[in-house]
Amino acid sequence: MAVGGNLSPGMLLSAYEQGIFPWFGPEDPVLWYSPDPRFVIFPEKLHVSRSMDRLLKEGAFEVALDRDFAAVIRSCAEAERPGQEGGGTWITGAMIRAYTELHRLGWAHSAESYHEGRLAGGCYGIRLGRAFFGESMFTRVSNASKAAVLTLARLLFDDGAAFIDCQLPTEHLCSLGGEEISRRDFLGLLNGALSGRSPSPDAADRRGNWGDRYRDRAAHQ
Repeated sequence: MAVGGNLSPGMLLSAYEQGIFPWFGPEDPVLWYSPDPRFVIFPEKLHVSRSMDRLLKEGAFEVALDRDFAAVIRSCAEAERPGQEGGGTWITGAMIRAYTELHRLGWAHSAESYHEGRLAGGCYGIRLGRAFFGESMFTRVSNASKAAVLTLARLLFDDGAAFIDCQLPTEHLCSLGGEEISRRDFLGLLNGALSGRSPSPDAADRRGNWGDRYRDRAAHQ
């Protein structure tokens, strides 16, 4: 969609409001994308397999929200991905700093899965109004990332989120009930999800939405 610009909070949030996100390699200029089709998960389509439902109910993983955003985004950057050399190469140092700042401001959030006291998987993304933009995930223990994503998804949808934007399809996301829709339809849904949102709510309020009440609910999923 575009080349150039910067990764300031204002630029990033404006891009997400228009259905655009940054994606580029270490040697590239800042590149902005808006895929057609777009891959999303709707509340009524979220799929939890019997085996995953059992793992979540048995507490195989301790799932937390916003406990260690920095560790999650660094782990996503280091994760090895089939068919792609260098792991999450688009998560450069500049990207890590930019999204960590969005987290500090209350816009970016993470979900973490812990196994035997250690970070085993997680994901992060951006929350704007009733839309959540998933950015990346990682896993070190089988099913750890799914536990984080599913717990986060359930809480988002319970809180009124209209959809989770997954950007592009993967086998993992397809198994969770994601589907492709046209960019035109996506932008229409996004406009509705952002309508009525305060343009600049207090950061403490934004962080509070993902504070005690979400952490308490996540612990009981």
